[in-house]
Amino acid sequence: MNILILGSGGREHALAWAVMQNPKCDRLIVAPGNAGVAMIAECAALDIEDGGAVVTFAEENSIDFVIVGPEAPLAAGVADRLRDAGLLVFGPSAEAARLEASKSFTKEICDAANAPTAAYGHFTDADAAKAYVRAQGAPIVVKADGLAAGKGVIIAETVAEAEAAIDDMFGGAFGVAGAEVVIEEFMQGEEASFFVLCDGTDVLPIGSAQDHKRVGEGDTGLNTGGMGAYSPAPVLTDAIAQTALDQIIKPTMAEMAKRGAPYKGVLYAGLMIENGQPRLVEYNVRFGDPECQVLMMRLGAQAMDLMHACAEGRLAEARVNWADDHAMTVVLAANGYPGSYEKGSVIGGLDALPEDSFQMMFHAGTTEQDGKITATGGRVLNATARGATLQEARDRAYAMVDQVTWPEGFCRRDIGWRAL
Repeated sequence: MNILILGSGGREHALAWAVMQNPKCDRLIVAPGNAGVAMIAECAALDIEDGGAVVTFAEENSIDFVIVGPEAPLAAGVADRLRDAGLLVFGPSAEAARLEASKSFTKEICDAANAPTAAYGHFTDADAAKAYVRAQGAPIVVKADGLAAGKGVIIAETVAEAEAAIDDMFGGAFGVAGAEVVIEEFMQGEEASFFVLCDGTDVLPIGSAQDHKRVGEGDTGLNTGGMGAYSPAPVLTDAIAQTALDQIIKPTMAEMAKRGAPYKGVLYAGLMIENGQPRLVEYNVRFGDPECQVLMMRLGAQAMDLMHACAEGRLAEARVNWADDHAMTVVLAANGYPGSYEKGSVIGGLDALPEDSFQMMFHAGTTEQDGKITATGGRVLNATARGATLQEARDRAYAMVDQVTWPEGFCRRDIGWRAL
């Protein structure tokens, strides 16, 4: 098969790596890709949010299967354009992608499906939002309604913090994503990520993970897109996963189908677990980043077969064969992230790193200039490793980190601390 993956981050490098393990892959193109992807696949310059351009490119390159990595092209309807053109695609429609693109829409779906989630209010002006915060008290969670690259969530410890966050969002800090705001009850418990494939009818769990969203050690500081992750998530037991399927995910899928927008693709449910009971924090309509890296490391070549079965509506016959192991990824980010940071610094030591089914350095914000790998983003590299235990995976991941020479970057040194 000729396969096209859309995206340029660590998630897409991990997807490309897994797809390349599968003998059914004859040719792989990643658009636009990054310096790490370019070492294993073809990269192509393409506006991945322009559905017409993606369809034309896919037809010109005889593409058999398209995998959409990030959320923005999905929200822009790229999967719809591909399906309309008769191309096989892994990723939900724009209407189904509203489960991530609009937090208020997700809350509406949860209400209709009777799926347990946080109490909330939805606001289009600051005064009403502030009045709600004052009535509810703190801690409380303030969220930009739209897509904000994983950063539009403020956990406010005080009413004053919440009001400042509301002013920031309505003041344009998150662009159009913050034109509407959802304010939620602060949920106690431990958070985990649960990943399932959905083909519009059937649902297949494919793994769990926990990520570290805060920039600082001990899970302190500002929220980021994720500073590291590990899989599986110890807190998400088989029993709790089944409860989440029965009470949250399957009712959501049924409600989406009822509304004429059956969900097809990967669904990532962020769950808050307290006293053995899961509640939905939020849905994402794509693989998490950096959770995808640990899932792909554990799934390997079968990941492509599972995604293909999902796209063709064959999930009922699909099975996941898990190795009884663990994986961890540690994000190397540019100094200053998630605030302002410099671009263009040179990263050394990458050539000597091991690359096999137990350890991979997945690239995110990188490019190659004059034979050197340079940093072009906030989150730049993902040191990812498998092991028989989480400690073994952790040791391997940090051994890779320690071989990288990059004074302009940093990482957290405590990824996995809750589980360990």
